[in-house]
Amino acid sequence: MKNKKRVMKFFGILALLLAISAGFYTYSVYKSVTETVETMHQPLDREKSEKREEQLSFQKREPFSVLLLGVDERANDGGRSDTMIVLSVNPNKKSVEMLSIPRDTRTTIAGLDKVSKINHAFAYGGAEMAVATVEQFLDIPIDYFIKVNMESFKEIVNALGGITVFNDLDFAYGGTNFPAGEVALDGDDALKFIRMRYEDKRGDFGRQIRQREVIKAIIDKGASFTSLARYNSILEALGDNIKTNMTFSEMKDIQQNYKDARKQIHQNEVKGDGQRIYDEEFGKELYFLVVPQEEQHRLQSLLKKHLEIENS
Repeated sequence: MKNKKRVMKFFGILALLLAISAGFYTYSVYKSVTETVETMHQPLDREKSEKREEQLSFQKREPFSVLLLGVDERANDGGRSDTMIVLSVNPNKKSVEMLSIPRDTRTTIAGLDKVSKINHAFAYGGAEMAVATVEQFLDIPIDYFIKVNMESFKEIVNALGGITVFNDLDFAYGGTNFPAGEVALDGDDALKFIRMRYEDKRGDFGRQIRQREVIKAIIDKGASFTSLARYNSILEALGDNIKTNMTFSEMKDIQQNYKDARKQIHQNEVKGDGQRIYDEEFGKELYFLVVPQEEQHRLQSLLKKHLEIENS
């Protein structure tokens, strides 16, 4: 009986120590996450999109949209958003519509009444102007933006322990071979994978396909349980390289109410005609992607339907 009591006492103490350790671990993770989100947070100068009549409600599981901006930032240069991807997230349909917007897309820059390449909006007015210009082009609300520093993009992939993508083109770039089919990528290779353009006959469209593949892989890997063990390196990479107007509270609401939406990710692209047009600002002809009005309306209808917005 004495031995049994000693054993029970030992396991009781062990259980208490494990509970205390788990409590400290949970607190440590929570504290690290909140500190990282504070570092990442960059609010927009508005409470909500002008294209929303009422405030977005995550509790009601209303669909929302995100603009992903991949920016090459260098010293003394704010950079241009060479990667622009709109995500429409609908938990009711358990799906995400992912639309790549080519950086050379010709459109009116919001707030400047100037026709230029859509990726110039970020250079002219940062995330504020980029969001407003995309809203204007697609005629939908852009609720959130996430700006990623592409120069340090590889740190995010490495923090996740690498990703696996589907490659539809056998090619070599930067001293690395990328065979067709499923390819495992570390951070360096992921950056090469999304930057290659000239060896692809599809040009920027081919690169957009690879960009969407990498974003999808990051979403899948980031949502996996195994990534939790690497949370320190993941948070460090995110804090250093990402800015967003999303708050920690909103992130928690999305995780709780929208996690099923990632089960289906549909990839879309903008179609148009490549043309060389004289640009007065640069004093020379530039390459533009001119998007026909019918194509613009098609994309607007697609996203409005997915966001459950009336098609005006």
